[in-house]
Amino acid sequence: MRRSAVNLFVVLCALIAGGASADPQRAAVRFGYGAPLAAGSVVDGRAWALQALREARDAAAQPARIAVEWQGFEQPLPTLFERARAEREARRADAATAEREFSREVTRKAAAWRLAACSGPELEPPLLARLTEFWFNHLNVSATKGAVRPFVGHYVVHAIRARALGRYEDLLLASARHPAMLLYLDQAQSVAEGVRTPRPAAERARGLNENYARELLELHTLGVHGGYTQGDVRELARVLTGWTVDPRSETGFRFAPRLHDDGTKTVLGQRIEPAGEAEGEAVIRRLARHPATAQRIALRLAQWFVADEPPTSLVQRLSERWVDSGGDIAAVMTTLIESPETWSPDMRLFKTPYDYACSTLAASGGLADERTAQLALGFLRNAGQPVHGWTTPDGYKTDAATWLSPEALTRRADFAMALGRQVTDPAPLLGRLAPTARARIEREPLALQAGLALASPDFMHK
Repeated sequence: MRRSAVNLFVVLCALIAGGASADPQRAAVRFGYGAPLAAGSVVDGRAWALQALREARDAAAQPARIAVEWQGFEQPLPTLFERARAEREARRADAATAEREFSREVTRKAAAWRLAACSGPELEPPLLARLTEFWFNHLNVSATKGAVRPFVGHYVVHAIRARALGRYEDLLLASARHPAMLLYLDQAQSVAEGVRTPRPAAERARGLNENYARELLELHTLGVHGGYTQGDVRELARVLTGWTVDPRSETGFRFAPRLHDDGTKTVLGQRIEPAGEAEGEAVIRRLARHPATAQRIALRLAQWFVADEPPTSLVQRLSERWVDSGGDIAAVMTTLIESPETWSPDMRLFKTPYDYACSTLAASGGLADERTAQLALGFLRNAGQPVHGWTTPDGYKTDAATWLSPEALTRRADFAMALGRQVTDPAPLLGRLAPTARARIEREPLALQAGLALASPDFMHK
C-alpha cells in the first residue's frame, strides 16, 4: 500500500472516535447488517423497518435456509447425540476416524452459517438475523464446553431463531429444555437431594445444582436487582429437578419424576404445590411475564437497537408494552420501531466485532466461499468475539466502551482491506459515506477505495 493510502487509513481510523454522519434515515441500518436504503433515498426508514419486522416474523415460522456446505449442525437431536457418542468412543479408543472431528466440524459449520445468514438477505431477513443474535446472546451457551459443542448450532436454529418474534415465555421454555442449555448450566445433573442416580452419565451427579436456576433469575429474567434472594435460587433449583436430557427424544429433553424433589416450594413468595414438570413450566412462564423482566429486556433491546444509553422514556414504553402484551416480542419490536426516540439523529451505536463482520461481509458480496468464512471467523476470534465462544452465561457486552480501542480498530482495518479486494466497483460503498470521507477516499487508487470505505467511520457506526 502506498504511504498516502496508509496515512489516510490511519486518519479514518482516528475519525471513528469522533463518529459518523448523523442521518435519522440511516438508523434503519440498525435493524439489519447492511444498508437498506440506497444513497439519497427518500424512503421512510420507519416504514422500511416495520416491513422488515413482518418479513422476519414470517421467515421465523419457516425452516432456516442452510446451504449444503454448512449443513450438518441442524440434524435431528437423536442423530447429534449418536454422533457425539461415537466421537467420544473414537477418542477413548484413539481411533483415527472422522468421528473424532465431529464436534469441531458442526461447530465450524454453525458459525459459518451464522455469518452467511447475517450477510445474505436472500438467505435470511436481516432483522431476523439481528434478533437471533440478540436472543442467543441473552440466552447464551458456549461451544467452549465440550459436552455442549455438538448442540449449539441446533439450539440457535431450532430454539432461538424459530421463536425470536413469538412470546418470550415460549422462547425461554425452549431454551430451558434444549440439551445445549441443560448441559451448559448443568441442569441435566441437578436432582433432588438424597437421590442415588445410576447411569447414564448426565444423571450420575447426586444433589441439587443451582447453576441454571441462578442464571434464569439473574440473567434470563429478573436481573440481579430484580428482588429475588438466594433462597429463591435454591427453591427454584428444587422446582427444576428432574429436567434432564434424553438422547433418544426428538426434543432432547425429558422430565424424570424419580429425580424430582416432590416437596412444597416457595419462589418469590408464591407457594408451589407438588406438580412434577408443571411446576417448572409455571414458574418460568411467570418469570417471563414479570415486570422486572420487562424492564430488564426493554433496556437491553433499546441498547441493542438504539443507543448504549437509551432514553428512559423509550425503555419505559417498551417495558409497558411487554407487560401489556404478555411478553409478545413482535409487539414490543413494533413499539420500538414506531417510537420517535429510535429515529433521533442523536442516537447511534458503535458496531460490535460480530456486527462489523456481518455488515462488511454484506457490503462486499456476502460469505462467498470457505476462504471468506475462515477470514471472517479468524477476524472474530482475534477481535475477542468468536461466534458461540463466550464462556460465561452473561453473553457478550455490546457497548462502545468494550469494543472501541486502537488495537481493535487496527484489526477491523485489516479485515476491511482484505474484503475490499473482493469488490470490483467501490462506487456503491462510497455512496453511503459522509461527503468528506468519500471525497478523500476517491483520491486514492481505485483498488484501495472499497477497503478504505469499509474501514471508515460510517461503517463502524450505525
